[in-house]
Amino acid sequence: MSELLAHVEAVWQAVVPDLPGFTVEVLPSIDSTNTELMRRARAGLMEPLLLAADEQTAGRGRLGKGWHSRAGQSLTFSLALPMAPADWSGLSLAVGVSLAHSLHPDVRLKWPNDLWLHQRKLGGILVETAGTGDPAVRQRLVVVGVGINIARPDASAVAAQAPTTTQVAAMAPAGLSEVLVGMTAGEVLARVAPALVRDLLAFESQGFAAFSQRFAQLDALQGLAVQLTDGTQGTACGVDTAGALQVLTPQGMRAIHSAEVSVRPC
Repeated sequence: MSELLAHVEAVWQAVVPDLPGFTVEVLPSIDSTNTELMRRARAGLMEPLLLAADEQTAGRGRLGKGWHSRAGQSLTFSLALPMAPADWSGLSLAVGVSLAHSLHPDVRLKWPNDLWLHQRKLGGILVETAGTGDPAVRQRLVVVGVGINIARPDASAVAAQAPTTTQVAAMAPAGLSEVLVGMTAGEVLARVAPALVRDLLAFESQGFAAFSQRFAQLDALQGLAVQLTDGTQGTACGVDTAGALQVLTPQGMRAIHSAEVSVRPC
């Protein structure tokens, strides 16, 4: 039996009081939990649902990067939730704050959507949305995809997921087992999912303002020299009220939005 299945009931019981109609589903293998929930959204499914998989064969990260997982070695799940916030800015940062606080005090956030442990990538976040098809309806279905390394990835996984920059590629990804020995994927799911739902509901009502201070405390890039993918170099100076990264360049302060560039420490 899937180890994840042993924790489904606990997750459901913790979430359903805040989110009536919520369901949890676990699959042994799938191409991508995010892709599957987006497929269901296009077919008209708009109910709150958490979909987890023991194995993900064609997972997707930001900017088209792959995220593959093996049973027992990582936690991969996606949460679909109808939302209608006044402002969507900073949503992925709010997700990161929620996950980091639930996981371990040593976990930090690398803007815009990476979980870091001891200066190495621990996990990633991919946020997508689907509309209802009715332009008069402001509510959209948000699909939050999460991938977290439980065990430290082996060499083949590192080669598949490592960035192209030499310095960062030389740093092997981290595994949660380094600080939480013996923690299973199902136990991690039960640890992070209820808080994530509560924080998404808080984001819907309060926006990124409810998370900005917590993000600042977890910001792994604060004060570091960084290089943008367009070649610009500068110093990371936190984020603005909309969650855009502030980089002090020789030409002045520049606001970086997640769709524009990927940022790596120099």
